[in-house]
Amino acid sequence: MDKLLKRKVDNYLLEWKNNPDRKPLIIKGARQVGKTRSIEWFASQNYQCVIQINFVEQKRYRDIFEDGFEVDAILKNISLLNPKLKFIPGDTLFFFDELQACPNCATSLKFFKLDGRFDVICSGSLMGINYREIESNSVGYKEDYEMHSMDFEEFLWAKGYSEEFIDDLYQNMLEVKPINNLQMDVLFGLFRDYVTIGGMPEVVDSYIKNNNFSGTLAIQRQLLKDYEEDITKYVEGLDKAKVKAVYNHISTFLAKENKRFQITKIGKNARNRDYVGCVEWLADAGVINVCYCLNQPELPLKGNYDPKLYKIYYKDTGLLIASLDEEAQEDLRANKNLGTYKGAVYENIVGDMLVKQGYNLYYYNSDRPALEMDFFVRDADSLIPVEVKANDNATASLNNLLKEDKYPDIKYGIKLGYKNIGFNGKFYTFPYFLTFLLKRFVAERGRF
Repeated sequence: MDKLLKRKVDNYLLEWKNNPDRKPLIIKGARQVGKTRSIEWFASQNYQCVIQINFVEQKRYRDIFEDGFEVDAILKNISLLNPKLKFIPGDTLFFFDELQACPNCATSLKFFKLDGRFDVICSGSLMGINYREIESNSVGYKEDYEMHSMDFEEFLWAKGYSEEFIDDLYQNMLEVKPINNLQMDVLFGLFRDYVTIGGMPEVVDSYIKNNNFSGTLAIQRQLLKDYEEDITKYVEGLDKAKVKAVYNHISTFLAKENKRFQITKIGKNARNRDYVGCVEWLADAGVINVCYCLNQPELPLKGNYDPKLYKIYYKDTGLLIASLDEEAQEDLRANKNLGTYKGAVYENIVGDMLVKQGYNLYYYNSDRPALEMDFFVRDADSLIPVEVKANDNATASLNNLLKEDKYPDIKYGIKLGYKNIGFNGKFYTFPYFLTFLLKRFVAERGRF
């Protein structure tokens, strides 16, 4: 088996295997982010025997738990369906794929852990997983890992750049040392390509192999259709048409100046109470990132936001680009012109890069005083406003937030744009493409 693209989950899986007290692992994530391929590669390199069962394609295997959840009973039923399989204690991995199609499998994880002879990895699309049910079935006996589409660091690996090269970029951030013009030009060019195609592995692989955008839009649009079909297939207890209506209006609201999503404007007589749970379902399914408006720019963040005021971003910016009309597509790819969507695209990509580092998304908007801020992150004891600028306009809101007498939790800020690395005593400037290193930077800066 050939490994197509290096992913961060590769190291995670090796660390998991090297942990003598490892638990069965569930790797969850939206469809087509590379879960199955990464697990198959890891399994082929680290186990003598791999028992791979796909509960969607191999429906008969959903019955292997009918005689109970003891491991020997499960092995007996698997052997009944395929007598050629071998089970070598200590050197066998059970890979249960499409877990959402067989929630009973989650109950077996406790028994596999207690038995201890075999390793288990499960995978499934968040869109299909009733995760609350799975959580209750296996609490305390599993480990979770959420996988995303490729981040910009993984994209750079795919283009051939080394971890040492990325470490050098990070050192420039720590030392507040501008990077040279050649690096800026090359990295901004790569970043614009990444914005256009996003991080879905199939799309990135096509781009890498062809060294151009040929075919990438068709793949992205098929992914959008697949997501819509999955909404129809998996939504339970909610109006499927309403969930799809929310999903299909994301780019419409991102084109507006304040970008706030408003249920009352997605259709005639649309009311918030009729759409309860729709946004949450899409977020739980790993399709969107939701950014909530803070009540006040202060710590703590959790509980300090209005659940009725929010923006919605695509999980993968390439899918936002693919959702635009034909003319916008052509203008973007041929002329690199983002037009009406310029601010939305940069906010979407930064939000996605922050989520992939483990952040929740929050923004702030106030009329009195007039203040708005795109995102906030934090270190151990301070709140850090993050401004995303598609142009070089003045940063009045950022400067106002940095007035110590008004907002004591805010010690410094970060501005992202077409700027080199710098610090003016109040806020750092970083080029967009370094956003993937922010959490590392914020954590280390907070220690000195």
